[in-house]
Amino acid sequence: MPPKPNPNKAAKEKQKADVVKKQKQVEDKTFGLKNKNKSKNVQKYVHSLQQSVQAKAKRADEDPKLAAKKKKEEESQREKELNELFKVAISQPKVPVGVDPKSIVCEFFRRGQCAKGFKCKYSHDLNVERKGEKIDLYSDQRDATMEDWDQETLEKVVESKNNEYSQNKPTDIVCKYFLDAVEKKQYGWFWVCPNGGKDCHYRHALPPGYVLKSQMKALLEEEADKITIEEEIENERSKLKSVTPITPELFAEWKRKKISERDEQLAAKRAERAKNDRMSGKELFASDASLFVDDAEAYDNYERDEEEQDKAAGQTSSGSRDVTDFLSVLF
Repeated sequence: MPPKPNPNKAAKEKQKADVVKKQKQVEDKTFGLKNKNKSKNVQKYVHSLQQSVQAKAKRADEDPKLAAKKKKEEESQREKELNELFKVAISQPKVPVGVDPKSIVCEFFRRGQCAKGFKCKYSHDLNVERKGEKIDLYSDQRDATMEDWDQETLEKVVESKNNEYSQNKPTDIVCKYFLDAVEKKQYGWFWVCPNGGKDCHYRHALPPGYVLKSQMKALLEEEADKITIEEEIENERSKLKSVTPITPELFAEWKRKKISERDEQLAAKRAERAKNDRMSGKELFASDASLFVDDAEAYDNYERDEEEQDKAAGQTSSGSRDVTDFLSVLF
């Protein structure tokens, strides 16, 4: 019967083999290094390699389940620390008076950091913001008036509210309560007509080209403050000093002077061009029209020259023919 193996001996052999393996890894990584026994930096590097090899071997010997659990705890701790850091930058919105907090999304939940659960007074439903119209959640819309609205915003609000009354408008007359609210800057999203609310039979829409009385007053004041163009000219003229007032006689004299100066400049330029033989046809004709003949006279002269040439040629041919006939009779 063979002897039973000794577990202690096997463990010692394994441990011895591991030590040899570690030493071999350190030797492989430090192969070729000089001054291993002299330089402190090299010895420090070798020592760090030995520690890293031993740490890797130790981690390999640990239980995988314990290692995974430890890693998970480290990640959880790291995430918790990050959340604590980011919580400083997160702040919950203020809830206006009369507004349900459940209509406001929790900012911590939005970033995945709310630990209150159902006990949180804010909503944990991200669809709350999309269930209604995009209206400012941090201000009471019932207090909204047209005080800070421009004309475009006013027309949009009137158009949107006019759709609610479009089914109950048997007349095109504008509701006086609506006009009064617009004039007094009381018209807003939550304004209700005193004449039956949505059952009001009159139109809740501004007439085409309607101008508010306050705007009309400002326009009238601005128009009243305006001065005519004549008054503005006189005011600007009164600011001028040491000038000669213009009269029709002075203006006519100034105009004649300017025309004569222009003619003199043109004549000087024309003389300069004629001196350098650079005059155009128009300038030549203006200086001496006898050098030019119009088209009709030029054509007549051309025809006259042709007739004279033909006549001279006819006389020459007839004379030569008479001489020929005379010679034929003689011989």
